[in-house]
Amino acid sequence: MATIVPIEAAELRRRIERFQQVHREIVEQVRRVIVGQEEVLEQVLIALFVGGHCLITGLPGTAKTLLVRTIAQTLGLAFKRIQFTPDLMPSDITGTDIIEEDPATGRRTWTFVPGPIFANVLLADEINRATPRTQSALLEAMEERQVTAEGETRKLPRPFFVLATENPIELEGTFPLPEAQLDRFLMRISLGYPSRDEEKLVARRFQVASPLDDLKPVLGASELPELVRACRRVFVSEAVEDYLVDVVRASREATGVTLGASPRATLALFRGSQALAAIHGRDYVLPDDVKRLVGPVLGHRLILTAQGRLRGQGAAEVVAQVLARVPAPVEDGVPVGG
Repeated sequence: MATIVPIEAAELRRRIERFQQVHREIVEQVRRVIVGQEEVLEQVLIALFVGGHCLITGLPGTAKTLLVRTIAQTLGLAFKRIQFTPDLMPSDITGTDIIEEDPATGRRTWTFVPGPIFANVLLADEINRATPRTQSALLEAMEERQVTAEGETRKLPRPFFVLATENPIELEGTFPLPEAQLDRFLMRISLGYPSRDEEKLVARRFQVASPLDDLKPVLGASELPELVRACRRVFVSEAVEDYLVDVVRASREATGVTLGASPRATLALFRGSQALAAIHGRDYVLPDDVKRLVGPVLGHRLILTAQGRLRGQGAAEVVAQVLARVPAPVEDGVPVGG
């Protein structure tokens, strides 16, 4: 088990300032391509800063693919895209062995040809269109950062992120993700239509050429782990920690819920809150950090009862119920944190 070595407060402050500076540079570059979607961008970056995966839900044409490609290019990461379809096979993702013949000797040997999963950022486009067998090919990769193909286990590049998209309006020919796979996504993020002014700006920005061609990487794959380590150093008081755990546990007892969030959700909410605090230049977590991420982190992990669904109850209503039920810690009228 890894041990976190204590560091001086001044050193932690320096690391958080550097983290905030890099975050600003990343956002500045992404803003050259992506218009609006501030909250979506923040949540995707939080997932990347803590080493998590994202499920992005949005209508066609709302720039889901462009957002992922832009972030990958800005971070200097190797990017691959897979269009999921019902006939996609697991080997189309992980890779396969082929027979190659040496022209000089005529000897034939098996050679492994890596699939598109061997990248830093994998965009799994319309992941719910693939069969459960193909979807399951991602489970080992998302959890263990490795794949087993043709009986041999191979490590994936570090860092490794899966950013998957779903189209919420087309249900014919789709296969809902099983609960075990949904639980491996740190967040589910909803991407909507831009405002009228933002849509006009999109038309102007892409009038001549794609601004994606002019993007410059802010950092490389080797530098990203340092940002992840900086997030892990952000202080979480015992009061905030208790609040966070109580919120997750309350989701298991909420009205209309068959299955609540797992302990993996607790860890996701903990680390996500640390990253959100660092983005805002703080070296401590506030209860408001936890509240802002409860929906994206817990929503897709809740399984509702049939009666709840018939009443029109959704994950958002359950999350609101949980937040209203669990009191946030305060000290002399001020939220606890630092």
